[in-house]
Amino acid sequence: QVQLVESGGGLVQAGGSLRLSCAASGRTFNRYDVAWFRQTPGKERELVAHITSSGSATFYTGSVKGRFTISRDNAKNTVYLQMNSLKPDDTAVYYCKAAASWGQGTQVTVSS
Repeated sequence: QVQLVESGGGLVQAGGSLRLSCAASGRTFNRYDVAWFRQTPGKERELVAHITSSGSATFYTGSVKGRFTISRDNAKNTVYLQMNSLKPDDTAVYYCKAAASWGQGTQVTVSS
C-alpha cells in the first residue's frame, strides 16, 4: 500500500500561483496512475487532474484546463500540480490519490 503526503498549499491572491506536491512512499509508486481531487465544505470531492503511471497521458477537469498542469517525477516518487491564474473558486482542500490510498490533504485558499 502506498502512503501519500501532500504539501504546498497556502493563501494566495487571485491570479497567483501555487505548486502542490504529492510525495509517495513505496517502491511501486511508478506503477500507479495518480489523481488530484479537491473538496469544499458540503460538496463532494471533485476530480481535478489525473496522470498515468508513466506520465504519458493527462486529464483535466474543464474548469482548470489551461491553468493547471499535473506532472510526475517517478525517480523522486512525487507528483506535482502546478496551479496558475488561481481564482477564488479554486479554494478547497486538495488531495492526491493513488490506487486506494489518499493523502491527508492540503488547504488552498485564493483571496479575491
